[in-house]
Amino acid sequence: MQLIFEKSMPGRPGVRLPAPDVPHAEPFPAELSRKEPPRLPEVSELDLVRHYTNLSRRNFSVDTNFYPLGSCTMKYNVKVMEDLAALFRDCHPMLALLPGGAEMAQGPLSLIWELERQLCEITGMDQVTTQPLAGAHGEMTGILMIAAYHRANGEKRRYVIVPDSSHGTNPASAAIAGYELITVPSAPYGDMDLDAYRQVLTNEVAAVMLTCPNTLGIFNPYVADVCRMAHEVGALTYYDGANLNAILGKVRPGDLGFDVIHVNLHKTFGTPHGGGGPGSGPVGVAQRLAPFLPGPRVVRGEDGKFTLVPSEKSIGRVSDFFGNFGIMARAYGYITRLGKEGLIEVSEQAVLNANYVMARLKEAYDLPFDTLCMHECVFSASRQTKDGVHAIDIAKYLIDRRYHPPTVYFPLNVKEAIMIEPTETESKQTLDDFVDAMLEAARIAATDPESLRQAPVGTPVGRLDEARAARAQQVCCE
Repeated sequence: MQLIFEKSMPGRPGVRLPAPDVPHAEPFPAELSRKEPPRLPEVSELDLVRHYTNLSRRNFSVDTNFYPLGSCTMKYNVKVMEDLAALFRDCHPMLALLPGGAEMAQGPLSLIWELERQLCEITGMDQVTTQPLAGAHGEMTGILMIAAYHRANGEKRRYVIVPDSSHGTNPASAAIAGYELITVPSAPYGDMDLDAYRQVLTNEVAAVMLTCPNTLGIFNPYVADVCRMAHEVGALTYYDGANLNAILGKVRPGDLGFDVIHVNLHKTFGTPHGGGGPGSGPVGVAQRLAPFLPGPRVVRGEDGKFTLVPSEKSIGRVSDFFGNFGIMARAYGYITRLGKEGLIEVSEQAVLNANYVMARLKEAYDLPFDTLCMHECVFSASRQTKDGVHAIDIAKYLIDRRYHPPTVYFPLNVKEAIMIEPTETESKQTLDDFVDAMLEAARIAATDPESLRQAPVGTPVGRLDEARAARAQQVCCE
């Protein structure tokens, strides 16, 4: 497909502006003006419309195709929530922060306060802030509060513990907060080795960061013991809520003993996700960490009115305004509409779908941890490597079959990992079609491996240099 610049023909403008009927402004200073006019494409309106319409057809999204991206829930975004978020589009995000503005922003402040209460109920935490703009941002906010808590107690701790199956953002957030990392290996049952964990747990540990169910889709049966042991040495416990979709209404991290949790509204609660944002990563805390929450906080007075209240011990603002309000409005609608029973059904259906996929594919692909999974299942393409086919080849083949590739090569403790998360919003027919494509990939790997190594062949470009694309970005138009 040609670029819009390649379609350009001199003298073919898409719009002709009328001659100005007002006096010309003073010319722009020559030293600030560009030497040559910008190289803009010259195309007709019809060519322009066709160009972008055809581009839009090449987009891949959860609205168009199945998106089995493991460890990164990609569920359907309910469209009525778009209408709900649009109700607030005329409210300026600075309004509540202006003198007297809180009085005029009672509706949005009420929604924030109600959403915080909903998230407290779902997670078992005492207080929540909606300010963080994404999951990783929430992690950093949580770790900064943990550091503030230890400082307030006169302690200077050095380490944060993470399992070797952790999301990569966990060690990154801890390192940004100034901590050194201790990585604990996984046990044969697939979760953090409890004995190895016990050996590194000292009074120099500030926190333990855990995802449960973890990136293998396994719920740690010893997670309450992990929290108890951390508290015995004065460490705090952090729950990475990226996989919360699997336990909605079933288990509350606060009840398990966690002190901090971040929630990905843009994953768990059916709001738009991907493409770099916008996200939303509210953070919940146990009461002892509440004084350190970002401020100002939204507080409801006895008269029912909402005001903004600062906190002396707060770590300060972590974002402008109160977070990505549009995403929060969608999540509020999603939670309110489904209610407790609906959220329970979400997790049950998500777990059922993941186990269905796992059961149908386990004969064709190696399954390193052959046990009931939660929201996602992790296979290994090690069997296919004997024919010269790797996980990346299978992922590329799925693109030709009109599926978004699953996450591959993660978690790092599974060789040739293929991680599949089907989510509760997918039907059995969709899952069956996807499983058939995966089985077909396994068959081709054994009979015609070279064709898999050439995939994708039905896309505008074939195999891309992914490492170069990530590290040598060129986004300027010269």
